[in-house]
Amino acid sequence: MADTSLPDHLPNLRADRQPPHPSWLPRQRRGTTPQMIGRYPDFDVLQTQDSWDEATQKVVLARLEPPGPLRFFSAAEEPTLRAFCDIVLAQDHEPRVPVAEFVDAKLADGQLDGYQYADMPDDRDTWRLTLKGLDESARDRYGRPSFAAAEVATQLALVDAFSRGWLQGGSWSQLNVSRAWSVCMRMTLSAFYSHPWAWNEIGFGGPAYPRGFMRLGGPSGPAAVREPFETRGATGEDPVELVRDEGL
Repeated sequence: MADTSLPDHLPNLRADRQPPHPSWLPRQRRGTTPQMIGRYPDFDVLQTQDSWDEATQKVVLARLEPPGPLRFFSAAEEPTLRAFCDIVLAQDHEPRVPVAEFVDAKLADGQLDGYQYADMPDDRDTWRLTLKGLDESARDRYGRPSFAAAEVATQLALVDAFSRGWLQGGSWSQLNVSRAWSVCMRMTLSAFYSHPWAWNEIGFGGPAYPRGFMRLGGPSGPAAVREPFETRGATGEDPVELVRDEGL
């Protein structure tokens, strides 16, 4: 496991300016996390489910049900959707949070965020154009048949260009590319961190209703006091403080 008492693991201090593969984290010993690694290997948020009311249990536990088939995206769009979700979330093997299915369900049910950028189409159209644009860029820039068929290095390069708003032409000409990145990542991250496996990975205690919080000093820093359901992380450093102290 990396020594996080030193800042060497931070992306901007690495030669390639990329984060280390998350496999440096310890293996999960209790509960489930994406890829069975995480900072809190002995934490399982589901052990606190008896403190949730019936409605909360129903909502949270439903997220653990095996996902059904996609309803919004077509069979032709599905491989690129899955490849995009995997690459931006560094989910390269099982168990995976089913982000593609969560995004698909939200779009299929029309459960959008209630607003959109003035210079952007409907979020559903943004997603379709984005997936089409990624496939076009994979073909035009790298000679690959699709984004999903490209090697990981190519996918990472395309995602990096997408995040910087650098992709142009074809379907991208119908989008503000920087805003398209924001739309897609907002939905992707929301889906990922709505899942109890992601909560285990980051040590999040889950819904506090009706249990509430008793100890508000926070999990780290000079006033650190843990809730009864919280566990100590595999490393004691606060990553936010590390980044701030290093000026990154």
